[in-house]
Amino acid sequence: MRHKVEAMREQILNGPIVKTLILLAYPLIINQLVQVLYNLTDTFWLGKLGRTELSAPGTAWPLVWFFMSIGMGFATAGFAFVSQYVGAREYDKANRAAGALYSLMLIFATAVGITGVVLAPQLLRLMNVSDTIYPYALSYTRVIFAGIPFSFTLFAFNFLLRAVGDTKTPVKINIATVILNIILDPLFIFGWGPFPELGVVGAAIATMLSNTAGSIVGGYLLFTGRVGIHLTPETLKPDFHFYSRIFRVGLPASIGNSTTALGFVILTRVIFTIGKLYGQTHGIPNFEDVAFATYSITNRLTNFMFAFSDGISMAMGTMVGQAIGAKLYDRAKEIAEKTMVINFTILGVGTLLFIFFRVPIFRFFINDPAVIAESAKVVKYFSASLPFFGIFAAVNNVFQSAGQTKKSMVLGMVRLWGIRLPLSYGLGVLMRDTAGMWLGMGLSNVLGAVMALAWFLKGSWMKAIIEE
Repeated sequence: MRHKVEAMREQILNGPIVKTLILLAYPLIINQLVQVLYNLTDTFWLGKLGRTELSAPGTAWPLVWFFMSIGMGFATAGFAFVSQYVGAREYDKANRAAGALYSLMLIFATAVGITGVVLAPQLLRLMNVSDTIYPYALSYTRVIFAGIPFSFTLFAFNFLLRAVGDTKTPVKINIATVILNIILDPLFIFGWGPFPELGVVGAAIATMLSNTAGSIVGGYLLFTGRVGIHLTPETLKPDFHFYSRIFRVGLPASIGNSTTALGFVILTRVIFTIGKLYGQTHGIPNFEDVAFATYSITNRLTNFMFAFSDGISMAMGTMVGQAIGAKLYDRAKEIAEKTMVINFTILGVGTLLFIFFRVPIFRFFINDPAVIAESAKVVKYFSASLPFFGIFAAVNNVFQSAGQTKKSMVLGMVRLWGIRLPLSYGLGVLMRDTAGMWLGMGLSNVLGAVMALAWFLKGSWMKAIIEE
């Protein structure tokens, strides 16, 4: 497999930038779309049950993301080390870094799963989840947390293969898991055939079983050496010196990711709070459920759009990481700049489609007049900011791929905690309208992009961490 890694390295470091970017990105885009399809499938089927059932996954995932993001920070560090070692042609060290990352992720994920199952009730109450949604959210959240170890190792598999430039193999596995999820969802939700009718819990079980299958296949490929990374008992042995390097680089990313995820937990509380405030002002009971259902669908739709820009940003991350490892800093900068232009263009087109086809899109998921009416505010106050998030995401990926995780941490925290949460809550209360909440979210994307671009242009990220 090493000759394939070497050939891909040559393409990344010396091939035409846009062509190589597309070559790496298209499997990642498919992979991102596959992940979005997971969520869209749940949203579609649960929407048939009602507004409260549809909202259950949306309340669960900020919590799951919070705990997973702590470990994903170390996955980011592992990606930076592996990609830079490959760029420097130190393949044995790349395998050792991969083994250390995989074993750490498995141990950490097991602890996260147990913690999430036990603390789910308290965490949902912290989010101010409405009484109507709470029972559905609780059961869904606990099942998802129980399957966290398999989700984590599947993510680790994706990170490791992307680091060596193999963006196709994870897509094949993820497509298979999504197909399995699509098949299992209605069977477990509605009790078709011999399956029990489990409703919201059925959607969670379908997701957990699908991730488990993908994790097992990914682990088999890594441990049999059938992909660019080969894990062995030797590479999995504790190496505390290298662990300290992973922790040093990964800790800021973990802090940044987890505080970002916690911010979205708080944002969920803001949405319920502002929605309730608007409902009280206008005499509309349970309007917080309308606000959150609108947010849940909007989030799924924006994730679909971001699948394209995220795939391109991740491909850029592989190229930037290897270019830095090979000390080709000017090439790394050029790769990043071209990625930003592509991202902005793609999300601009996606935003226009979102604006023009808003009503039929929302009606596809749930034919609820209140939700469709609320979606008009999304278009008016939030949608125009989406192209700017493409710039922010690209810069953030540059910092992470370079191993400059402190910069990534600060960038994410300022955008969310310094801009989005204060503006969303403050404008929502000031206007006593969910329009203020949507406006705050939009402004955070624009201001975050301006800040990120200015920091990128300073060039302080152009430094390899493998030499430290």
